[in-house]
Amino acid sequence: MTSFTRQPADLAAFWDERFEAQFMPWDQAGVPPDLLGFVATNTAPLTTLIPGCGAAYELALFAEQAWPVTAIDFSNAAVILAKKLNPAWAHLVQEADFFSYQPAKPIQLIYERAFFCALPPEKRPEIVAQWLNLLAFGGLIAGFFFINDDAAAGKRGPPFSVVMAELRSLMEPHFDLLEHRPASGSIAVFQGNEHWMVWRKRA
Repeated sequence: MTSFTRQPADLAAFWDERFEAQFMPWDQAGVPPDLLGFVATNTAPLTTLIPGCGAAYELALFAEQAWPVTAIDFSNAAVILAKKLNPAWAHLVQEADFFSYQPAKPIQLIYERAFFCALPPEKRPEIVAQWLNLLAFGGLIAGFFFINDDAAAGKRGPPFSVVMAELRSLMEPHFDLLEHRPASGSIAVFQGNEHWMVWRKRA
């Protein structure tokens, strides 16, 4: 069994250890079907940010469709892996802290894939505040949310599940929910509790 030092999940070193050990049970090793459908139905390219990109399997999908996209992660080991797996698009991967990241222009889409659930629950208000800061008015949060109405389950992680009522309380003051359905093709760690959602920032 792989052993790790005891560090909180909001430190880059926590994730460096896991990527370096190739211990990535959250890793789907591909592009989820719901995202493929989302990109296919949005013919106008959106300026996109992938925070906490990890291996960044989805980067090529956006880039090949000519969507302006940047993938960021504060884990150096994750950035190295993402660049290795995306050699043609390595220049689109940056080592950066999401909470202090400043894009060159307003973001139209933030793709959420196991970032919100990766960090401790107390970071959620800060995540939502930064989403608001980064997104242009009318911009979208699209992706996957790990929802479990057993509050006790959400204290064990990562990944940390969220109770639906808490997610709504964080999002609904600022965002409109445009799509919500059970996710397709979830991997084991998220099975039965993964939801595809699209939220739009209000003007």
